[in-house]
Amino acid sequence: MKILHLDSNHPLLLKMLEGAGFSNQENYKASKSEIEQIISNYDGIVIRSRFNIDKQFLDAAKNLKFIARVGAGLESIDMDYAEQLGIKLIAAPEGNRNAVGEHALGMLLSLFNNLNKADREVKNGLWNREANRGIELDGKTVGIIGYGNMGKAFAKKLKGFDCEVICFDIKENVGDENAKQVSLKELQQKIDVLSLHTPWTPLTDKMVNSEFINSFSKPFWLINTARGKSVVTADLVSALKAGKILGAGLDVLEFEKLSFETLFDSDNLPNSLKELFAMDNVILSPHIAGWTVESKEKLATVIAEKIIDNFKK
Repeated sequence: MKILHLDSNHPLLLKMLEGAGFSNQENYKASKSEIEQIISNYDGIVIRSRFNIDKQFLDAAKNLKFIARVGAGLESIDMDYAEQLGIKLIAAPEGNRNAVGEHALGMLLSLFNNLNKADREVKNGLWNREANRGIELDGKTVGIIGYGNMGKAFAKKLKGFDCEVICFDIKENVGDENAKQVSLKELQQKIDVLSLHTPWTPLTDKMVNSEFINSFSKPFWLINTARGKSVVTADLVSALKAGKILGAGLDVLEFEKLSFETLFDSDNLPNSLKELFAMDNVILSPHIAGWTVESKEKLATVIAEKIIDNFKK
């Protein structure tokens, strides 16, 4: 089988596939339209997020048997149409779930203890101890929306903190020893911290808006290591100003490109994002929650193993 690699990944991916008898070709520079001219020559493609795999692309891919994404989500692919064509879709959420769990926990602890703010102040010659008095996770209730690979990994990391962990998911019976599954209403009544671990779907698009935020019984902290378009930035900023959200740790932003590689021209920042950037109780990172040295290798290994298991003759 001939496999076209559209994004660079850990070299282990190519090595494992070659060792299993697959033919690898790499093309990291060509445009989408240029790839469409040659895609019929390939049995499979391996991508991250360089461009969308839409109906036009899939119609050109006459012999495609699989699309493998070196990551957790498949929203850059027209999944329904690919499945109609009998193309197998492969993702690797197992590869970076631990990294995401650790990143979410790191953001939460940094917010609770004012670490980013205190660091900036000390480096500017300020020694503000009382203004940076932290709070403890012990005794708090953490709510997780989306209890798949990433949500479960985060709940596992919370195990030693003597906090209550509850989860909500559209699938039934996904709770485990690390998190009790509850209704959305119960979660909204109880939590002190909300962490999002959902894919980007019509159900989660703009999910965290003013109406959603106001449905919580008490002010809460927000962590989002999932997808930026699930949170309406303007409504988040309003809630932060009003004290309905106490602080936010965001690894993803509403305005980032679908490729996840860039934000946009810094001269055209929306006002809501400018306000978000100026807030001391907000910490941000550039979509790197699952982006560790270890996860790069794990993602490559998981994808290679799944391709080999499904297609090695």
